[in-house]
Amino acid sequence: MCGICGVLRLDGTPAPLATIDRMLPRLERRGPDHAGSYSDGPLAMGHRRLAIIDLSEHSNQPLVDSAAGLAIVFNGTIYNYPELRRELRGRGHRFNTQGDTETILKAYAEWGERCVEHLHGMFAFAIWEMHSRTLFLARDRLGIKPLYYSSDGERFLFASNSQALLAAGGIDRSIDALGLHHQLTLHGVIPAPHTILKGIAKLPPATTLTLTAAGERRERSYWFPEARRPELPRGEQEWCEAIREALQQAVGKRLVVADVPVGVLLSGGLDSSLLVALLAELGVQEILTFSIGFEDIGAERGSEFEYSDQVVERFRTRHRRFRIPNSRVLERLPEAVANMAEPMVGQDAVAFYLLAEQVSREVKVVQSGQGADELFGGYFWYPEMAADGSGSMLERFARHYFDRDHGEYLQTVAARWRGADHTGATIARLLDLPGADSFMDRVLRMDVTTLIVDDPVKRVDNMTMAWGLEARVPFLDHQLVELALQMPPDLRLKEGGKYPLKAIARGLLPDAVIDRPKGYFPMPALKYLRGPFLEFMCDILLSDACRRRGLFEPRYVEMLLDAPEQHFTRIQGSKLWHLALLELWLQLNVDSAA
Repeated sequence: MCGICGVLRLDGTPAPLATIDRMLPRLERRGPDHAGSYSDGPLAMGHRRLAIIDLSEHSNQPLVDSAAGLAIVFNGTIYNYPELRRELRGRGHRFNTQGDTETILKAYAEWGERCVEHLHGMFAFAIWEMHSRTLFLARDRLGIKPLYYSSDGERFLFASNSQALLAAGGIDRSIDALGLHHQLTLHGVIPAPHTILKGIAKLPPATTLTLTAAGERRERSYWFPEARRPELPRGEQEWCEAIREALQQAVGKRLVVADVPVGVLLSGGLDSSLLVALLAELGVQEILTFSIGFEDIGAERGSEFEYSDQVVERFRTRHRRFRIPNSRVLERLPEAVANMAEPMVGQDAVAFYLLAEQVSREVKVVQSGQGADELFGGYFWYPEMAADGSGSMLERFARHYFDRDHGEYLQTVAARWRGADHTGATIARLLDLPGADSFMDRVLRMDVTTLIVDDPVKRVDNMTMAWGLEARVPFLDHQLVELALQMPPDLRLKEGGKYPLKAIARGLLPDAVIDRPKGYFPMPALKYLRGPFLEFMCDILLSDACRRRGLFEPRYVEMLLDAPEQHFTRIQGSKLWHLALLELWLQLNVDSAA
């Protein structure tokens, strides 16, 4: 797990290492253990390393194979790299390191751009072909690892976060109208290739990009799962047994492939608790677990310790729990937002940031439960969508998910930003993609392949890597995803959602953890904006910088400020927080890069 960056000149001039020198400091937190750079004519690359596998200096990057004429910078972990090494050795390749980075390099030498189809893991990497002067970029199937880029015809830049790109200079920092529409209507999700800024794009998940120094470009999608029933039907018990086996394999892979201890972010919910139970079944003797909690606000609980403590007691984990007062949350809020590669409205982004700070002092790798709710229908809006049979697929989805309908969006933004319904067009296109049996099959596939990428998955990567902590997500193992998407939605939504996981957990976990109402990583102070938090949001939205930017319609802002606890989205986010977060992100990350 690391940070990568690079520049390819498209105008025939050499790539200056000075550009890499400006980018690398903005990646240091992702990789505190080593920094390196490489240049070859029009190409320069940089790398910040978090040492997880093969801790020796031999696996420092950029990694160069002069004999093959290849160089690589890589962020992520390849879980099947030991098996791939054996296969590649059998094909005549020789290895000089014990890590997974060199395995990718040899796989590319053997299979070219199809190497990604042999990789099982989370990854974003760039390979330079010295002889053909070709740059090859790739991102994992579920987009767990980020890869941003910028191109202006004279140069192509890439990096693990937008801050590194902005540090390179010369990036168009103006607001992208499509990105803005998605940001304010789709819970902060801006599907690739767009971002909130015109000058920065991101490589879609399961996609490779080949670019020559002459400017020739080819993009290829290499994976997209179907959501259809298998030819041989399975019964309920067979489905649950198959899911259990696939999940246990996913947990095991993410435990073994590391030369450092692996912990668990234990929220107290079913998903992370089940990871602890499966690790215990795999024979892990001393499981390291970590929980965080915040102050209650009214009836809204700020921690789930009553559930996580039961899991700790049952499995005798070595546990640390952290309780953060609201004054500390407010103090650290700008710092967390400054480390977001894109503006992220999920309340748990700040929670993960503060938790990762503590956890990173004890371990470098954790497993986390992201993806289970999307894959197995764990949110309250899924049953609502399933029961709503009126209108088009887009209308059924929008009624239960969109933060703002297009009409309210037009009231939210200033006149110059009032345009087409970009979000509606995007969701309609995604729901209409082939290879799915029913409406809910389409919804759940869209969520796990698109929406989750730019919401919880992005938040976890950003907020953990800000402290040099690698988060592994077994529920987003692509083989488990392929299997779960074949499961009938009715079975996944049974008993309020996540029925297969509840069935697997029965007897392993306390019933109170299994049968509890669905919880969320709680931070009530960012939902019910009161006192100093409300003052903080007011200061942002009434600031000179916000007024000059002119994104929001003043009357709409005044309405939210007058009654902040009366304006929530359909999935219970604060509309005031959404606007303030976006403006704060722009002030901290874009204005400061001017």
